[in-house]
Amino acid sequence: MTPTRPETTPSKTAQSKTTPPKTAPRNYGVYRPVLPVTSPRDPDRMVYTGDAEGRCEIFAWDRSSGTGRQLTDRPHGTLLCAIDADEAVWWFDEDLDGRGAWRTQDFDGGPDRPALTGVPYGRPAGLALSAGGTVAVGIRDAGGLHIHLGRRGGAATPVLHRTGPGTLGDLAPDGDLLVVSGPAHSAHAVTLLAPDGTTIAVLSGVRERTWALGFAPSPGRVLLLVMRERAGRYHLGTWAPGRGLELLPWCSFDTETTARWYPGPEGTRVLLRQDRHGRSRLFTADLDRGELTPVPTPEGSVLDASPAADGDVHLIWTDAVHVPRALSLSGTPLPGQSPWRPPRFGRREDLWTPGPDGPVHTFVTTPADRPAPHPLVFLVHGGPADHDRDAYDPMVQALVGSGHAVARVNYRGSTGYGPRWRSAYSEGVGHTQVADLVRVRAELLDRGVGREGAVGLCGTSWGGYLTLLALGTHPELWDVGVAVKPLADCVTAFRHSTPALQALDTALFGGTPDQVPEAYAHASPSSYAAAIRSPLLVVAARRDAKCPPEQIEAYLDVLRAGGVAHELMWLDSGHDGYDGAEHLAVIRRALSFLGRGLPPAPVRAEPSPQRERR
Repeated sequence: MTPTRPETTPSKTAQSKTTPPKTAPRNYGVYRPVLPVTSPRDPDRMVYTGDAEGRCEIFAWDRSSGTGRQLTDRPHGTLLCAIDADEAVWWFDEDLDGRGAWRTQDFDGGPDRPALTGVPYGRPAGLALSAGGTVAVGIRDAGGLHIHLGRRGGAATPVLHRTGPGTLGDLAPDGDLLVVSGPAHSAHAVTLLAPDGTTIAVLSGVRERTWALGFAPSPGRVLLLVMRERAGRYHLGTWAPGRGLELLPWCSFDTETTARWYPGPEGTRVLLRQDRHGRSRLFTADLDRGELTPVPTPEGSVLDASPAADGDVHLIWTDAVHVPRALSLSGTPLPGQSPWRPPRFGRREDLWTPGPDGPVHTFVTTPADRPAPHPLVFLVHGGPADHDRDAYDPMVQALVGSGHAVARVNYRGSTGYGPRWRSAYSEGVGHTQVADLVRVRAELLDRGVGREGAVGLCGTSWGGYLTLLALGTHPELWDVGVAVKPLADCVTAFRHSTPALQALDTALFGGTPDQVPEAYAHASPSSYAAAIRSPLLVVAARRDAKCPPEQIEAYLDVLRAGGVAHELMWLDSGHDGYDGAEHLAVIRRALSFLGRGLPPAPVRAEPSPQRERR
């Protein structure tokens, strides 16, 4: 549910589903599935993160018999899971602060046990399971990144301790080589290590951003899939001992693309997923033949895709009016599906607004049963290395169903529009993105979609940051704002943030707060907070490691000193909660606040559902 400021590797998304009380005026919910993880031994046996009374928990499912069971049951939910070659299920047992350790349980039941002994308690930073039973675990604690090797149920051997940012990427099938990912732009973007910790090779990303995508599943062979950004395109390549990195000239893309190996001993086919202009495309690449083949999928967004051992492809598909759901291209049913079907509201269209670095793409959704102009809400996505998609969003549906128009802007810095767009910060960090919001606002009012005096902002994480920055730098343009778990004071956030986010900020601002204090001050919402004149709701989390509470408190001090009226909602959770009830509480508070600030126009006497764009 919650967009995040980017880490060095993408994180898994949670599945949660909640239903409001019967007194609610409309039914809405939160539902985001994850793909099941298939047993290497039997493709019919899967584990997945599913819904358990509004919490994320781990489930096992046997497709051949149609039977399933819930493995975990913890008060604040469980998200991460895997299954090894012996069909033992791994899951991460974390506390409310996100710290914990891996545990295992047999697929068919029995007690759960510690996965490895001797691994420090901390935050998960990667898990890799080899075909031969060797396991690599990445854990991050106050001392940095720790990587250990071992076998399930046994003692772990330390391999690496790094104080800077980094994540365990993968383990070769025979357990004889590990890959560690650093920031894609860093001198240690990809590091290859022997099991004793000896560095075998390092791929730099200083001149060309580089990241690893995993080892080929073929035992007796070491082949690492790599993506490198070069000359405005994303090039797939492979790295092998003795050969180094070789890019594939026939396999490059103009926008962000990721890839996964097909399972199987041959290890020559790859599934690629491209994010392009808010929608998705799938391809299969045959590395031996040098062939790239499109994979037909419905128009919309593929949030995740994974090739299965039987040659099938599992994917999570959605569009603006369909809740994300797990599908297989063969039509074989997958577990964890929700029977709930939400109501559909409104019409959606694509808007392209001229800008200094090219047109700005916006998804605009308007009510079908009320006349324009509408009260207008900008739902600002997080990241900044993320983008809004042609995808179902419960906030969009709830707002449009209540008579509001919604704009989702893929401002400069967003992914899905190529490297040049992602790195375009010509007007400064934050200010560049706000300038795009301002341009789109002007066009939507000129077109009669929105109306002056009834325009609001709502965003989470980096989207919350842009909400606060826009309210402070252009107070005359916005009439209400909601910032959920925002970056609010750049310097304080840096002091209390994770190494990965400190590395991100250092690259984004061109240095640390001590080196370039003026850059942090220029970009920080706290520098402009006293100028805010519109109603403001701030939602913050006490255990947030990405947008820490200390920087929220610093921002609130500026609001209080300036006499700025605001409402505050504290959550006892981290940045990414696994409890659907908490998500629903935030959504309901935000909807209520936006509704008070932007009252909708009356409903037409005779709505015209037949005109609704589906």
